[in-house]
Amino acid sequence: MILPPLSRLRGALPTTTTPVVRRLAVASLVAQIGIVVTGGAVRLTASGLGCPEWPRCTPDSIITTPEMGLNGVIEFGNRLLTFVLVIIAVAMIVAVLEMRRERRDLFRLSIAIFLGIPVQAVIGGISVWQDLNPWIVGLHFVASMVLVSLATVLVNRARLTTEQYLVRRPPAATPLLRQLLVTATVLTSVAVLLGVIVTGSGPHAGDQGAARNGLDPDLITRLHALPVYLLVATVALAVVVAYRAGVHAKLRRAVVLLAIIVLAQGAIGYLQHFLHLPVALVALHMLGASVLVAAAVHAQYTGTTRRTLPGSTTPVRTGTPQPVA
Repeated sequence: MILPPLSRLRGALPTTTTPVVRRLAVASLVAQIGIVVTGGAVRLTASGLGCPEWPRCTPDSIITTPEMGLNGVIEFGNRLLTFVLVIIAVAMIVAVLEMRRERRDLFRLSIAIFLGIPVQAVIGGISVWQDLNPWIVGLHFVASMVLVSLATVLVNRARLTTEQYLVRRPPAATPLLRQLLVTATVLTSVAVLLGVIVTGSGPHAGDQGAARNGLDPDLITRLHALPVYLLVATVALAVVVAYRAGVHAKLRRAVVLLAIIVLAQGAIGYLQHFLHLPVALVALHMLGASVLVAAAVHAQYTGTTRRTLPGSTTPVRTGTPQPVA
């Protein structure tokens, strides 16, 4: 038996995607990118051990103490943002609860993002226990990129009504363009992973006494540049194919946006390298990595989805629409 207040609450929940659901999905993506930026601030200000314990800040205090200074405030502030992510994730789950059968995709993505937040937090805690071991710190960043990817898919799925979700259409992109978009996502992933290793060999360790991974920064940087070169070529070709194939405007915009972000991120990367890694450019490059991952996932999703896309002019396949798991 459902109690009256609970019954009224369930009756007020959306049964299809509404502006509230879409805004929560966008908030999830923005928050996931935001915590990457604040995490970068922790590293770049050498505040990684501003709270030397986890989950407490010190053995005797949950919060930062005056003796820990600005570094403690920065590190503790980044930890507090985890609760913001949790609140948004819980709100998203509640918002799609009544449509969990019709929109299993939204419900599962919301649950995955919610479960990913404590996993990410635990990895961050382990990095503190291990005095900012660069490989664990790198894994922490990779976990953030996974959550950014999931949140990007969530934003795209939240734009579909239940009726649109149940309709299958041919992929929006041509076979060649689909291959290019998948390749771009793979190259983006490789570039980000190698970028993490580059960071682990560089000067911004998060604390003056933190260890580095011992690899040659120049060599790893050159290896990091290889997938970037391939990514630039792949995305440039994707832009040409998108326009020559006459795909719909939404897909063209997604591909062009990806191209712009790739070029901007590459330029920032080169500039920070030749200027010997100034803090402001490194922070911008970390933000760029998050935005690049989101743009690559968005472009691939837009081009390869078989569901109705708002504004799509692709003809509908004949036959009775079937739900997609």
